[in-house]
Amino acid sequence: MTTRGALPVESADSPRPPVVVTGATGAVGRHVARLLAESAPARHTLVVRDPDKAAALGLPGPVVRADYRDRGRLRELFEGADAVFVVTADPRRPEDDENIVTAARAAGVRHAVKLSWLGVTDPGADDLVARWNRRSEELLRASGLSWTVLRIRTPMSNALAWAPSIRTDGVVRAFGGAARTACVDPRDVAEVAVRALTEPEHASRAYALTGPQAVSPREQVDVLAGLLGRTLKFEELTADEARARWSRRYGDRIADALLEGARRRAGGAAEQVDTTLGELLGRPPTGFARWAADHAGFFG
Repeated sequence: MTTRGALPVESADSPRPPVVVTGATGAVGRHVARLLAESAPARHTLVVRDPDKAAALGLPGPVVRADYRDRGRLRELFEGADAVFVVTADPRRPEDDENIVTAARAAGVRHAVKLSWLGVTDPGADDLVARWNRRSEELLRASGLSWTVLRIRTPMSNALAWAPSIRTDGVVRAFGGAARTACVDPRDVAEVAVRALTEPEHASRAYALTGPQAVSPREQVDVLAGLLGRTLKFEELTADEARARWSRRYGDRIADALLEGARRRAGGAAEQVDTTLGELLGRPPTGFARWAADHAGFFG
């Protein structure tokens, strides 16, 4: 799997300021890490919870372990950094964002780029995940740091969760099979993140980042079937079945939020395509068919 992009390669006499990447093994963070490594002479540190996962992904280090609840450790890691990529993952722990921002400010970090969710702009979104993301953005804007917020639609890489059942049974089981979402390629988001981390003109901007068209899970499965050259079946879960699955994995509070979000998508809340991503990249954003072709090996 390759990381694509048009980021300039700088000369050895113009080093980029140091960058710290939190959430470096995540869907976007792993590509941010690779782009920073490719953009010589970048200096970066990858903050992870699981160094073994980072090693399995082949991420270009240095890699350090940290817990977002340890503000002192975060401050130590942020010392000397110019910018921090802020990625948190648990809406039940809103203090994680506060700890990262507070530690960054105390360490003298200049700029923070926050990965957020485009649903925060939907006035009808008032679930746990929406409230958490809104609060996290507010914390950053009030922190005194220079900031950029990247609000993304559902990452295309979420489809990788279907890979085991596709390989073994040729089936995808999900709720909301007809609900279209302007899903986005995490590699495209990572390109924008690196620009925002290293180019000052992105300060005080909140970017809406979507893919080039809205597609439904059923349509995504059809694309995968064509790539794999085999018949794939989509089985629609009921709302109760989907919630039970999410509850077992994430707990009841997050399950309720995910179900509410799925119902909003069914009503068309995530269909709108925004042109911002293409304008920032200087090229058309990646469509789902291209993403799927690049990742077909995971499903075969």
